[in-house]
Amino acid sequence: MKIDITKRLSKLEKEHRKLLNRKNKKVKSDYNGIFYRYKYPVLTNAHAPLTWRYDLNSQSNPFLMERIGINAVFNAGAIKLNGKYLVVARVEGNDRKSFFAVAESPNGIDNFKFWDYPIQMAETSEPDTNVYDMRVVQHKDGWIYGLFCTERKDHKAPKGDTSSAVAQCGIARTKDLKTWERLPDLITYSGQQRNVVLHPEFVTGKYALYTRPQDGFIDTGSGGGIGFGLTDSMEQAEVKNEIILDYKTYHTVYEVKNGLGPAPIKTEKGWLHLAHGVRNTAAGLRYVLYMFMTDLNDITKIIYKPGGHFIAPKNEERIGDVSNVVFSNGWICDDDGTVYIYYASSDTRLHVATSSINQLVDYCMNTPADQLRSAASVNTIIELINKN
Repeated sequence: MKIDITKRLSKLEKEHRKLLNRKNKKVKSDYNGIFYRYKYPVLTNAHAPLTWRYDLNSQSNPFLMERIGINAVFNAGAIKLNGKYLVVARVEGNDRKSFFAVAESPNGIDNFKFWDYPIQMAETSEPDTNVYDMRVVQHKDGWIYGLFCTERKDHKAPKGDTSSAVAQCGIARTKDLKTWERLPDLITYSGQQRNVVLHPEFVTGKYALYTRPQDGFIDTGSGGGIGFGLTDSMEQAEVKNEIILDYKTYHTVYEVKNGLGPAPIKTEKGWLHLAHGVRNTAAGLRYVLYMFMTDLNDITKIIYKPGGHFIAPKNEERIGDVSNVVFSNGWICDDDGTVYIYYASSDTRLHVATSSINQLVDYCMNTPADQLRSAASVNTIIELINKN
């Protein structure tokens, strides 16, 4: 079978340009007064550059086959740098290996285009099997830090067990998101770590980290909750003492486990936090996002915590590799107070929602807290009815 390579490549390039240049639209019919969703995902596997996926040499690829498949693009850290909205996405190949790649947008809601090359992240003396879910933080020390999950096979697992893994926090730093310096992994004393986030400011002269201690790769066990600890240095990061500032709680949206999303945003009223919560259902685990605020001076003290979820998977967001999941590890606060919330759905694609500092602060301060009982929930509704 003879293939017209030139014609096929031209069609691929045209379709790719059309996708990358597509304008996004607010879904106004879905507006809840807190945030806007948008019609299209900002990144999908189809956004990956053709040069990552196809050998464009007609001699070595006479059928113009896709040589390297991209399965999903999701769970992105985010930062605004030099006037550009940048996300550091988790890109997963068809081989199940994830890596990081930077995509750039002029406005934060559409026209995201990947940089020419993915990030070449150095390895430690014990190579990572998989890396994913980077939080990108501009710290007061002048560095941009990327904290991510590094996964390696559990060598203590029984012979024949090829799925057990150990998760820890990998650390790298950069000035421009192009050249990265890999630092030693975080040391803690609570088994495994996932979803570790760096606070953007010093706390009593130390670096502050939000952690998620757990006993196993999947199960939190005796751990669980959003933890907090201090380290003297990021070059040799070690948290000797962890406290839990937000516990997992029975019959809530964070019943099974919870972890911080991106680094918190500082406001006049307190620190805004976006987190994910997980509960069990008959259909499996359900991941949603929720919010809370902590005190400006004591950042381990929660001062406001709205009940229930902030964002939950909806419509097509519920379908994907790991269904019924939304997850966020990146947001950007613009100079005008606009907040761009980058969230992934079902471990498959990346979306954006927009809100503002004023709206998010109002949401946290004035939305009723979870009273943890059905009767109390009814009383809260009745109070609102009577007020109205």
